[in-house]
Amino acid sequence: MPGRGDAFIKTGPASALDMFEAEVEGLRELALASAIRVPAVIDCGVEDGKAFIALERLHFEPATRAAETLFGQQLATLHRHSAKRHGWHRDNTIGPTPQHNPWTKGWVEFFRENRLRFQLELAARNGYSGELQTLGLTLADHLEDLFGDYRPQPSLCHGDLWSGNWGVADGVPVIFDPAVYYGDRESDIAMTMLFGGFGRAFYRAYEERWPMAGGHERRLQLYQLYHVLNHLNLFGSGYLGQALKLLQALAQRPAT
Repeated sequence: MPGRGDAFIKTGPASALDMFEAEVEGLRELALASAIRVPAVIDCGVEDGKAFIALERLHFEPATRAAETLFGQQLATLHRHSAKRHGWHRDNTIGPTPQHNPWTKGWVEFFRENRLRFQLELAARNGYSGELQTLGLTLADHLEDLFGDYRPQPSLCHGDLWSGNWGVADGVPVIFDPAVYYGDRESDIAMTMLFGGFGRAFYRAYEERWPMAGGHERRLQLYQLYHVLNHLNLFGSGYLGQALKLLQALAQRPAT
């Protein structure tokens, strides 16, 4: 696309414009927190019948222990950026899957309806019934049990923080491809642990800046379940076993 210089450009059908616009707004929301670098947005729109988003081109380099430490510190700072309620001012996507973000006072209600139940309904429509639905709907009905007196503040979350959505450029961490909303910060940490790629220095630095709350281990499984269900709905039955394993673990009462 002429006139845009050294840009990184993603394209899709014209129908993808709303998804790209949500990505632009997510990047700008993250930038407002002044915590972690994000690529600058150059342009977004439709040209020659195709939707596009043009971002500054970054030249990535290997992540060092120092960069991972800085990233952990900066992520804790990002999560301190808060809102009055959970959600966001618009819906977006997690990958290509719709992600609904209505402003909601209570986090448990938000997660139950807009994350867990939504993915279970998609799974049912995709033919995944039986134990997945039985365990999933039971979990949804008793979701409060995983939280006790823990009431997470609405933290600004990247929303899809796997290892492919961050890098190091000019010696500093950069995050991109967000699925932004305000929610429990533990959901971002859970995603970093799902597929690996984050070193001990990252977690140590985050924990030093903002220690995790008691009982977080089981909630991390809950938040990983959301992403595994999304992968099940996107990519098929190869993720069914992992989803069931998480559901079975979450169904067990913690030792007292």
